[in-house]
Amino acid sequence: MRNALFGLGFVLLSATFAVPAWAEGKGGSLQSLIDAAEPGDILQPPPGTYAGPIDIDKSIVLDGQGQVTIDAGGKGSVVYLNSDGATLRNLRLVNSGGSHNDIDSGIQVRGNYNVISDNVIDQTLFGIDLGQSDNNVVRRNQIGSKPYPLGIRGDGIRLWYSMKNRIVENTISNSRDMVVWYSADNVISDNTVSNGRYGLHFMYARYNVVEGNRYKNNSVGIFLMYSDGVEVRNNHISHGQGGTGMGIGMKESSDVIIEGNNIVYCATGIYMDVSPFQPDSTNYITNNHIAYNGIGVLMHNDWTGNEFRDNQFAANYVQVSVNAMASAERNDWNGNYWDDYDGFDRDQDDVGDSDYEMRVYADQLWMDVPTAAYYRASPLLSLVDFLERLAPFSEPIVLLRDEKPQMVPAVYRPSGADNAKVPSEQKRLDPFGLKQRLGQ
Repeated sequence: MRNALFGLGFVLLSATFAVPAWAEGKGGSLQSLIDAAEPGDILQPPPGTYAGPIDIDKSIVLDGQGQVTIDAGGKGSVVYLNSDGATLRNLRLVNSGGSHNDIDSGIQVRGNYNVISDNVIDQTLFGIDLGQSDNNVVRRNQIGSKPYPLGIRGDGIRLWYSMKNRIVENTISNSRDMVVWYSADNVISDNTVSNGRYGLHFMYARYNVVEGNRYKNNSVGIFLMYSDGVEVRNNHISHGQGGTGMGIGMKESSDVIIEGNNIVYCATGIYMDVSPFQPDSTNYITNNHIAYNGIGVLMHNDWTGNEFRDNQFAANYVQVSVNAMASAERNDWNGNYWDDYDGFDRDQDDVGDSDYEMRVYADQLWMDVPTAAYYRASPLLSLVDFLERLAPFSEPIVLLRDEKPQMVPAVYRPSGADNAKVPSEQKRLDPFGLKQRLGQ
């Protein structure tokens, strides 16, 4: 016994130390070592599976070196991080409890200036939960939820009243959402989120930056609800399918920038509901590639305050639609490429000589009666649309007018890239840079 106590005391004198052999396995020994550590110590447990939950309340480094598993045994969160300045890295965290009320997570964070990196979090209800926690870095973690039905899984990453965090290079799959509530000034970049409900969902969140992420096979890529001043740049969003599938959605959100995104193969590319909401505010939708969607842009109602410039609309079944048989003409549409533009360019300046004008004919049927959308592209509705264009039964709605339609799309580049003018011949060979982007 004396030898064991002496050995433990010797270990604690070192700034960097390994867990002794007796700490390996079950029984809470890892928690005992954490309790005995001093701020600034680096713990490197030997390979093995350790019992959770564990509680960290001091600024230590816990490094699993890719060979340590912490198993919560189906109770509570795997790790409770109640400290500032701690680091958790290279751990495998599994088997949290299943309580939504308690937010059972892989890591439950209640502190500032922590680093959570390179962990594998699996079979946990929530992945990483930050509550009233600022200036943390969450980087390169792999996160998956419990195998529950989609609606009752936990969120891969959840922010609640948390500011100035960096959520970067994480991979999240088969979770419910990544959600940001009442949180500001966070950077969410270079993450990959797939097979969930909302790839990213903002609620009452302001001044966040979303850049360089990939969202695939989620019901919704990115949705902003009551959230202002958000910048959404250079993201790849695809395969948002189903009755509510969409790439980017907004409800009552103002001063939003949507720029340089690739939005493809979604039921709806961009959805807008009473946005912008704040008086005298504007949403800027620029330089996005919106293609191969059921509807390119869908507006819930007749609204104003959005600028659509330099976007490329191609191969959408419907380029733009407005519910309730309303018009989108009160928004600014200028300098976009429309693949169904049928005008000319006699002066060869790559700008159409006449306006691009979109009118609604037979589409009024399913705009007014949504269930009629089931028959879109059917031979019967196509025939009705042809007859309406040939000899309209009623005055068609003018949906929008673009006074400077681009004849040839700019080669798609994310915003901030070199956007020097490309010769028209090269554009026509590969107008959307598809050869470079087929892997996406």
